[in-house]
Amino acid sequence: MAIVDITVIPIGTETPSVSNYVADIQKLLLKLEEEGQISFKLTPMSTLIEGDLPILLDVVQKIHEVPFEKGIQRVATNIRIDDRRDKKRKMEDKLASVKAKM
Repeated sequence: MAIVDITVIPIGTETPSVSNYVADIQKLLLKLEEEGQISFKLTPMSTLIEGDLPILLDVVQKIHEVPFEKGIQRVATNIRIDDRRDKKRKMEDKLASVKAKM
């Protein structure tokens, strides 16, 4: 199971706020989570998405497209992938491991 840390940045918005774009992306992710494809968490600076890597790469493309669908002409997307294959670990497991050592 992999985790993707993703930030989608629409460029050329009418105002400095991008919360409407973030909300549209979260709605798409919620639909995918309800279908059992992924799990995700919104953070103040990015979104963490967990699932099988091929599915996550497809999800990255889908959410990168969201601002374009809203009329934005330029989008910068930053992704970071954590793909550990020696153990099946979830986001919560990683946090629990750190907390246990504190």
